[in-house]
Amino acid sequence: MSEAVIPAAVDDPTGRSGASDATDGTVEPLPLTGERTVPGIAEENYWFRRHEIAYARLLGHCAGKTVLEAGSGEGYGADMIAGVATKVTGVDYDAGAVEHVRARYPRVEMIQGNLAALPLDDASVDVVVNFQVIEHLWDQGQFLLECLRVLRPGGKLLISTPNRITFSPGRDTPLNPFHTRELNAAELTELLVEAGFEVAEMIGVHHGPGLRALDAKHGGSFIDAQIERALAGEPWPAELTADVAAVTIDDFVLIADDIDASLDLVAIAVKP
Repeated sequence: MSEAVIPAAVDDPTGRSGASDATDGTVEPLPLTGERTVPGIAEENYWFRRHEIAYARLLGHCAGKTVLEAGSGEGYGADMIAGVATKVTGVDYDAGAVEHVRARYPRVEMIQGNLAALPLDDASVDVVVNFQVIEHLWDQGQFLLECLRVLRPGGKLLISTPNRITFSPGRDTPLNPFHTRELNAAELTELLVEAGFEVAEMIGVHHGPGLRALDAKHGGSFIDAQIERALAGEPWPAELTADVAAVTIDDFVLIADDIDASLDLVAIAVKP
C-alpha cells in the first residue's frame, strides 16, 4: 500500500505543533458525552488521536489561508489550524462548546450557528475544515452546498468521517446514537460531486504497525476491546488503559489504497 502524498506540516509526534498554551487547567473541560472527542482523557486517547491525525496531516493545506472550521467541537483542532493559518473562524451549534472555545483557545474566532446555514458571506474563506461532523447532520447535501457557497473559487473543503463499512458493519443504521447517516467512500464522493465539488483526493485512516500489534494482543480488535469495556461499565484493566493512553497520531497511517477497509475517510475537495 502506498502512502498518500499529503503535506506533513508538523513534526511533533503528538500532532499538536502550533497549538496555543491555553490549556493550563484554568478552563473547565467539556464533558465527554460520546458526541465528540476531547483531549486529556486516558481512556479516550485512541479516539482522540484517530480524530487528530486528519488535522495533523492536512495542516499544510491551511497554511497562510483564511479557514473556517464548520463544527469545531472542543476546539483543539481549530487551535492547531490557528498556528499556521492567517485567520481561523469556528462555527458550532452548541452554545456551551462555543463559550468553551472562546475561553480556552482565544486565537480562534467563534460563532454560534447552524451548519446548514453558515453565518458567513459568500466566497469569504479559502479552506473549510469539517472533521468527524458530517455524519451527525440531517441534511448533509445542504451543508455541502453551504461549504461551496462560502469558499472562494479554487478553495478547498477538507472533510473526514467514519467509514460506514467498518464503523457500523452490516447495519442500516449507525451504531453511534449521535450519528444520523454514515457514508462509505463512494457515497461521500457522490455527495461532494452533487454539491458542485471536484474530489481531488480520497484517502483512508488505517492502523499502523503498532496498532495492528495491539489488535493481535487484545484478541483481534483493539477497538472492540475498548468498546466492550465501555459498554459494560466495567473498570478497565491497567494494561488496556496503558495501551490506549500511549497511542499517538504516528500509530495511524493515511493511504489511498484499500479505501473500503479504512477506519475513517478523508477527502480533499475543490470548488471549481
